[in-house]
Amino acid sequence: MEGGILRTYLSEEHHRQNDLAASWMQEAGLSTRIDAAGTLIGRMEGREPGLPALLLGSHLDSVPGAGRYDGPLGVIMALEVIHRLAPHRDQLPFAVEVVAFADEEGSRFGSGLFTSYAMAGAWQQDWWEHTDDQGLTLREAFESFGLDPTRIGEAARAPEEIRGYLEAHIEQSTQLEEAGRALGVVTSIVGERCFTLTVTGEARHAGGTAYHHRRDALVGAAEMIAAVEEIGRRREVVATVGQIEAAPGAVNVIPREVVFSIDLRAPADAPREAAWEEMSARLHELAEARGLRLTVEEFLRAPAVECSAPLQKVIAAAISTTDDAGAEDPLHTYSRAGHDGVAMSEVTEIGMLFIRCTGGISHHPDEHVTAPDVALGIQAFEAGLGAGPQLKMGLADNGSGQRVQLGRLRPSPRPPDRSTSRTSRRGGRSCPRSARSRTAPPSGSGST
Repeated sequence: MEGGILRTYLSEEHHRQNDLAASWMQEAGLSTRIDAAGTLIGRMEGREPGLPALLLGSHLDSVPGAGRYDGPLGVIMALEVIHRLAPHRDQLPFAVEVVAFADEEGSRFGSGLFTSYAMAGAWQQDWWEHTDDQGLTLREAFESFGLDPTRIGEAARAPEEIRGYLEAHIEQSTQLEEAGRALGVVTSIVGERCFTLTVTGEARHAGGTAYHHRRDALVGAAEMIAAVEEIGRRREVVATVGQIEAAPGAVNVIPREVVFSIDLRAPADAPREAAWEEMSARLHELAEARGLRLTVEEFLRAPAVECSAPLQKVIAAAISTTDDAGAEDPLHTYSRAGHDGVAMSEVTEIGMLFIRCTGGISHHPDEHVTAPDVALGIQAFEAGLGAGPQLKMGLADNGSGQRVQLGRLRPSPRPPDRSTSRTSRRGGRSCPRSARSRTAPPSGSGST
C-alpha cells in the first residue's frame, strides 16, 4: 500500500474488479450483469419477480495513490446487507440491487460520474471525444473494453424501475471524528465550481528591474490566493487553490504569467455564489492595483444536490437502533466531496450514510476505517431496509404497514458541465491548458 491503489475506468483493472465483485455477488445469491456503460449490477428479487429495485452501492474505481475504502467500502457493505436480507426476501416489497459504478473519480478521462450518469439517462454525446493521457478517446476505450458505444442508452433506468439509491461512504472529513460519532446522515452533496485563472504581467530581469517598474504575475497571484482563503474562511465555504504554474520559470526572471486553479464548494448554491461574487471582484481589484491582466475560465459547475428528506429520516432512525455514541440524535452533515448520488438524483431519490474515517484522510494510502464502525454502519443499513431486529419503520414498512413512497420529488438539475476538465497525474482535475491563451468567455457563459 506504500504507493496506493489505481483502478481506472475501462482498464484491465476495471475488468478485474468487476470479475471479483461479481463472484462475491454470485456467492450472495445475486444474479449479475454488466450494463452498457460498464457498471456491475447484482440483483436480489423481492417477494415477487420484477419489482422496482432499491439500489445500494458505490464505486470501485479510484484516484491515483488511493486508499482501500473510498468507494469499495460502500459496495462491500451493500453485499453484507444483502446476506442479511436474504432470509427476508419473500417479505420485501421491492427488489434490491447492488451497483458497483466504475468512474466516480474521473481519473482517466478528465471527468467523473460517467457510469452513474449513464444509468440516470443523462449521458452527453460530446463525452465520447474525451481522451486519456495516451490520447485514446472514450469511444475507443469503450470498444477496446468490449462495450458498444451505440448501445449506451441501454444503461438508462426509468424512474419507475427504481425505489431509491442508498450509498454508504467514508466521510472524507472530520465532523464525525470530532463529534465522537461513527455514523452520520448526509443532508446534501456539495455544489462545486472550478476555475482556471491566468494572471499576466511582464517578464523582466530579476536584478535590473526596480520594484516600482515590476508587473510581477507571481506576487499578484500570491495576493489573490491569500484573498481566496480569507474570503472562503469568512463566508464558511470551502475554497482551495490546488494547482499553480509560473512562466517562464527561470530563477533570474520576473514571472510573466501565472496559471492557478480555484475549487469552490458549499452545501448549497446560494452561499457559494455569494462567495464567488466577492472573490471575483476582489481578485480583479488586486490585479488592477499591480497593473496585471486577469482572465478567468470556469471549467466545472455542479449544483448542490439535496438528499431525500424521507431517506434522511429512515437513515437517522436506523442509526438510532445502533450503539453509536449519540445514536438517539444522529449527526447530520453535508458531503464535502462529490458522489455518484449527484448523477442518480437525475432519476430517483438518494440517501447517504457516512462512516467515520481516521483523521478525515482520503485519496491517500493512509485512508482508514475501523471494523467496529463498519459493523455499526451495516447494522444501520440493515435496519433502514426494514429487516433489522429492532426497527419496525424502514423502507419496507412505515410503521402502519404501508411502504414509504419514494419517487422523484423535483426537477433534476442539468448534469455538471465537465467538458473541458482534465485530470492530473496526482488525481483530481487540473487547469485546462487551453485557458493559458484564452481570455474569459463572454458574459453569461458562466465564467467571469
